Amino acid sequence: MSAVEAAAAIKRGVLNVLPGSETIPIPMADGGEGTVNALVASTHGKFVTVDVTGPLDDPVRATYGILGDGVTAVIEMAAASGLTLIPENRRNPLLTTTYGTGQLIKHALDNGCRKFIIGIGGSATNDGGTGMAQALGVRFTDQSGTSIRSLMCGETLRQVQRIDFSNLHSTIKNCTFTAACDVDNPLLGEHGCASVYAPQKGASPAVVEKLESGMRQFADVLEDTIKRTVRTIPGAGAAGGLGAGLVAFLNATLKPGIELVLAASQFDQRIQQACLVITGEGKLDRQTAFGKTIAGIVRSCQKQNVPVIAFAGIVEPCNELDQLGLKHYFSIRPENISVKEAMETGPELLQHAVERAIRNYSFLK
Repeated sequence: MSAVEAAAAIKRGVLNVLPGSETIPIPMADGGEGTVNALVASTHGKFVTVDVTGPLDDPVRATYGILGDGVTAVIEMAAASGLTLIPENRRNPLLTTTYGTGQLIKHALDNGCRKFIIGIGGSATNDGGTGMAQALGVRFTDQSGTSIRSLMCGETLRQVQRIDFSNLHSTIKNCTFTAACDVDNPLLGEHGCASVYAPQKGASPAVVEKLESGMRQFADVLEDTIKRTVRTIPGAGAAGGLGAGLVAFLNATLKPGIELVLAASQFDQRIQQACLVITGEGKLDRQTAFGKTIAGIVRSCQKQNVPVIAFAGIVEPCNELDQLGLKHYFSIRPENISVKEAMETGPELLQHAVERAIRNYSFLK
């Protein structure tokens, strides 16, 4: 189920037992896949679909969201520059670009958006955000002073000798950019983007070395240009260095994804009169306590003393889960059906599980 589908199933379950109750669906995400859908739904916004350049210079159709306020764009970089857009046998982060992500940002700027939330998970790239910057007007030149005309990618980083910001999109100075970033990797070194993530994107050890060398060359020129150190910022290495690029080119702030989504959906304000918050995920286990979405929801609800219950397809009870702060948690899967069957009938099972929980409301008292 998507977050939107799950929220609708929960609402049906509540209203079947308490038909006079007020229920407010707020689809959630943590900045990764599903963030655009969740935020557009929870703020009554709209979707915008455009043709952009994919990670290997192939055209792709990508969708971003404009939230209900009309000025906030929410963009998943994976929609334009994601790994799933490339067949496995063509994956090579030396050749991939974030240019299409920059095109999405430009389209939103031209549509009047001035606040941006950018999810940077699931990338196919290792270009330090140079492709994105190129699409927004930044010019990169080589040792001879010639502009690099090809799309910026991992391979072209080592050519960069000068960076020219003079043609950067004029409205960017009036905008705020926040990136959903749930990793703290620096840009370079053994914990950097090339060493840690490039092998997952199709890089051989030799390619990793080339990427690291190119990124170091680029970082030297970039930091000399902006007079600021970005390579050591926690999260700079996210999405093949897009974290660093967003900070350097767009003055972005990197934040945990769930914090961004909670703020953008005005979660704290919308639960002020709530007597119960219902949430869930595919599997509840010890990782939930160290995870993103449910842990963030519980933290917000605890500030207002609103109880939270959670539903999941699979529940693995543990001390960490018990200490998370949930009032109660439930599995929606009956013991007599398989996981496959449960997944095929997920919305119905969730609705029925919510009905049972609400009928036994005494567990909240």
